[in-house]
Amino acid sequence: MAKPRMGSSSGDEDHERSKDLGSNPKVVNLRRTIAEDGWEKCWEEGLTPWDLGQPTPIFTHLLQTGNLSKGRVFIPGCGSGYDVMAIAGPERYVVGLDISHTAIKKAEKLSSSLPNASYCTFVAADFFTYQPSELFDLIIDYTFFCALDPSMRPAWAKKMGDVLKPDGELLTLMFPV
Repeated sequence: MAKPRMGSSSGDEDHERSKDLGSNPKVVNLRRTIAEDGWEKCWEEGLTPWDLGQPTPIFTHLLQTGNLSKGRVFIPGCGSGYDVMAIAGPERYVVGLDISHTAIKKAEKLSSSLPNASYCTFVAADFFTYQPSELFDLIIDYTFFCALDPSMRPAWAKKMGDVLKPDGELLTLMFPV
């Protein structure tokens, strides 16, 4: 999925950049794989350019500065689980969910030897049918929303409302630049 660019440019320049990205063979292959075979195939084949290989820097910053809510945390679309592992601890029990079993297996393997492994769990399930045992104090959505087909966004909003405590917090990064 193309990420918006910041700065000033004409609409024509943005359209040209978008066309260039859309004709990039790697992007075309990734889009085709997702459309035809789904997220699981991307993880199986290592077609995961969204995987930073480390926690998302803003979440690390929020944690280090004491600005990340405590309690039960939910991270849908957690992938390899780097964010889950970074913020899990005595003050935060984190549930990472991904539709890809391969991603969840990778997350479980990466987390298994960490000292905070008992403060997190990984679930391979569809976000829209997942039923947590309790509601969450904090939900972190890092580009999960923008990976959905726009027609699914109202269902995303409803599900977020269904699994978040009434006084909970939803933290989103929709289109990070």
